[in-house]
Amino acid sequence: MRGLRRVRVPARLKRVTLGLTRVTALPRTPRARRRTVQAVMLGAVLALAPATWTHAVADSRLRTTADVPAQDVAVVFGAGLWKGRPTPYLAHRLDTAADLYRAGKVKVVLVTGDNSRVEYDEPDAMRTYLTEHGVPDDRIVSDYAGFDTWDSCVRAKQVFGVHRAVLVTQDFHIKRAVALCRAAGIESYGVKVVEPHDSVFYYGGVRELVAAGKAALDATLRPEPRFLGEREKGVTEALASAGAR
Repeated sequence: MRGLRRVRVPARLKRVTLGLTRVTALPRTPRARRRTVQAVMLGAVLALAPATWTHAVADSRLRTTADVPAQDVAVVFGAGLWKGRPTPYLAHRLDTAADLYRAGKVKVVLVTGDNSRVEYDEPDAMRTYLTEHGVPDDRIVSDYAGFDTWDSCVRAKQVFGVHRAVLVTQDFHIKRAVALCRAAGIESYGVKVVEPHDSVFYYGGVRELVAAGKAALDATLRPEPRFLGEREKGVTEALASAGAR
């Protein structure tokens, strides 16, 4: 059996390989290395700046169900369906909203979510869940075009006439929700829903770093929602039914 033959690498290919090695190596001079470190640090600061903004705006506005100031309206953001029913995270938001209603902290619940497809209807699923947990149907208002947090906040103000609200969502989302609703002109307090620190929770936290960047752009550029539509009287009528002044 013959031995394996040694393959010779052409000198030209050796030079190319070495050139690639030099390109990918760290800068050689102290000045170049310092500039590289500064660029990395600047990138990290810019990446974290939007999240820092949401914390600065929202930290003083976070409360519990016990100490949140009473407001006319609670806004509950959609968080997905499973086989037509709220996911556990969405169910926990709705449980908190029902607690706020029973405690007299809010008079009306505005549920905002995605109904862009006939077979997917977050607001109706949220309404059904709330009525099953003791919130009267005439105290629930549905926003069928809450495609993201910014859209939900803008539509709450411009379509439904909400000026003050309690926002209900998970810890990793609540600061962004408060910051965006305040940017949209709603005086907001946030009640965060406490969750176990499982894989979904940590995924949500990592996702928020990216979402905070979009939130900062939305608050700065103030784009119109994907669908704005005409003014609706749902919240006004529900408050009148509740006897709110």
